[in-house]
Amino acid sequence: MKIALLGYGKMGKVIERIALERGHEIVLKKSSTSNYEGLENADVAIDFSIPDSAVCNIAQCFDTNVPVVCGTTGWLEHYNEMVSLCESKNGSFIYGSNFSLGVNIFFELNNYLAKMMSNLKQYKVSMEEIHHTQKLDAPSGTAISLAKDIIENSDYTSWTLDNAKQNELHIDAKRIENIPGTHSIFYDSSVDQIEIKHTAHNREGFALGAVIAAEWLVNKKGVFTMKDVLNLNR
Repeated sequence: MKIALLGYGKMGKVIERIALERGHEIVLKKSSTSNYEGLENADVAIDFSIPDSAVCNIAQCFDTNVPVVCGTTGWLEHYNEMVSLCESKNGSFIYGSNFSLGVNIFFELNNYLAKMMSNLKQYKVSMEEIHHTQKLDAPSGTAISLAKDIIENSDYTSWTLDNAKQNELHIDAKRIENIPGTHSIFYDSSVDQIEIKHTAHNREGFALGAVIAAEWLVNKKGVFTMKDVLNLNR
């Protein structure tokens, strides 16, 4: 399989190594200063760039008829626009706030727990996410995905990074050197606390999941998620 890497920072380099180990070929390594030459030769593209570049990269893939897997966060105000463009171009698209296989299991666990806790009003929910200091967006896309599932299954109506008001879910976003990603969810009552937590040890899990998603997406048409890749839709 021929892969175009849209974004060649730290994640792009890990994805490159894992893709090569799995027998794939890299036909484009696009940085912020290079063009899209070679994209037309790709079977699939993987975008781990920056928020300001993601929309352009995704649209270019649709225009070139190249399936695209996007793990860049911080651009989701344009997500529905990209979905519509994908459908109009008969393209192939997977967006994931986190491609780690473990995190996607954690998403399911979080959703299930939120449903279990929905009628236990004595518990107050809060979240903490910790990432490396180079991460540009806060809270993380993963934290937003987790928060959305909690909100859908509770009386919370929104999330906030500030002091939480009534019906607001507080997310404490921290940036600390050399932390790949840690997400914790707390249910606190006056008598106890329930906590679920996912800790990434390195970038390997994110990169492997993205390559697996790219392998899965080739020769498919439509808009998908990691639930489709991992057959978690029930």
